[in-house]
Amino acid sequence: MDINNLWIKYNDTKDKEVKKILIENYVSLVKIVAGRMYNFYGSKIEYDDLLGYGILGLIDSIDKFDITKNIKFETYAQIRIKGSIIDNIRKLDWIPRSLRKKSKDVQNSISYLENELGRSPTNDEIAQHLQISLNELELLLSDIATFNISSLEEILLTKEGYPLEIEHDTVTPELVYETKELKEILANSIDSLNESEKTVISLYYYEELTYKEIGHIMELSESRISQIHSKAILKIKSSLEKRGIVRGL
Repeated sequence: MDINNLWIKYNDTKDKEVKKILIENYVSLVKIVAGRMYNFYGSKIEYDDLLGYGILGLIDSIDKFDITKNIKFETYAQIRIKGSIIDNIRKLDWIPRSLRKKSKDVQNSISYLENELGRSPTNDEIAQHLQISLNELELLLSDIATFNISSLEEILLTKEGYPLEIEHDTVTPELVYETKELKEILANSIDSLNESEKTVISLYYYEELTYKEIGHIMELSESRISQIHSKAILKIKSSLEKRGIVRGL
């Protein structure tokens, strides 16, 4: 039985044996996502734990996937798998509250300076506003990178939990409008980044490269790429919060 027929049968019967076959068929997706995320969380958590969290996400995605939607299951599942891993890591709460506060302080500083300067602030300007040294700011950006990796894919979800790439003829006009508006806002937020930040975002999220690979391309250290990524995500968060798209993301 091919994969399409398996999906039809599972959709009709919810047969546990069919579900087991589907899980086995797509477990490679979990390994890909868990392996990539291990690059960032490996110092805090075992790969097998990430794999376990990802499996939970895969199972959830199989249960909730709607075969009538014009979208590949792989696209939908990877987002659910990544979300499950991130949710479970957050539950471990190994991030000091003080570091969370500092991350928010940096984000607030970026937002304030953008309003005051009418442009994106430099690291020097952010450090001066926070009354810390440039070196302290860069170390802070590196520290918060491990929990500040909020996937743009998570933002690009409809209220129903599907990515924005769903074909418009499968959704309501209201959702089409909401999707278009969110895409435009996110695109504008990314466009406001400086060139190095846009490059890192593009290579990380769209080309799916690691910090090491991006560093090789940009001739920068992994630590520097981490800092650029972290700052870019804080800028995007700030921009989306201003527009009421997210709150405390």
